[in-house]
Amino acid sequence: MLTTATLTRVVGGALEEDAPWGDLTSTTLLPADATATADLVAREPGVFSGGDVFAMAFALTDASLTVDLHVGDGDEFAPGDVLASVSGSARSILTAERVALNFTQRMSGIATLTAQYVRAIAGTGARIADTRKTTPGLRAFERHAVVSGGGSNHRFSLSDAVMAKDNHLAVLQSAGTELAPALRAALSTLPHTTHVVIEVDRLDQIETVLDGGAHTVLLDNFSLDDLRSAVALIGDRATAEASGGVNLDTVKAIAETGVDVISVGALTHSARALDLGLDVRIS
Repeated sequence: MLTTATLTRVVGGALEEDAPWGDLTSTTLLPADATATADLVAREPGVFSGGDVFAMAFALTDASLTVDLHVGDGDEFAPGDVLASVSGSARSILTAERVALNFTQRMSGIATLTAQYVRAIAGTGARIADTRKTTPGLRAFERHAVVSGGGSNHRFSLSDAVMAKDNHLAVLQSAGTELAPALRAALSTLPHTTHVVIEVDRLDQIETVLDGGAHTVLLDNFSLDDLRSAVALIGDRATAEASGGVNLDTVKAIAETGVDVISVGALTHSARALDLGLDVRIS
């Protein structure tokens, strides 16, 4: 959820970065009383995300500006569609333009890519989830965009769940600590609401993880045959999550193995910003 505090902090920081001492071009070249209306126009098809972020960029620049959103987050659009409009001081609109576009283009790109993954596995029973492979400082925005595209969010931060991956397990092994007892000991001290995820990369690791009480078994870079075997082995004892080697060409076959969740780092680390433009109409 994008809170007002998060929007103000992140968007405000971006505006300060972009115009630390004001917008020299707009304030020196444009008349102070010039007004305009600008339309956010799609140059290509996609799924929209970032309406509140777009509006906040203008609101923090000049509270007198009027922003009208014509689509909601998660709505599909076609080339030429007007997604939003902003009216008021021409100086203020042009000062906030780049920041508003940067966020909206990035978020809509993530939402659009996520929607492609979600459509690819439709009817399989699996769901698409993001990862922590996000742009530092922008995680809340990028994860909101994943939801706009029909995806699900994984843990938000290191503080939200126990998630032991290969390096954690290597440290345990080097210390001579057995995984199952370590898991049971951890679970005995954690709140009952804490979710525990353990990554494995071989079938023979799964029973140990289940014996320790893990809630989710993260199957990393498994072949399709091994994923099917893993799903059968796990049954209803835990959630089966697949990761690694996931792209739009492979995701359907992965989903058809019966896994519950497919986590895809590419949703946030490789999404292309969509081509959206802010077209000014002089008033």
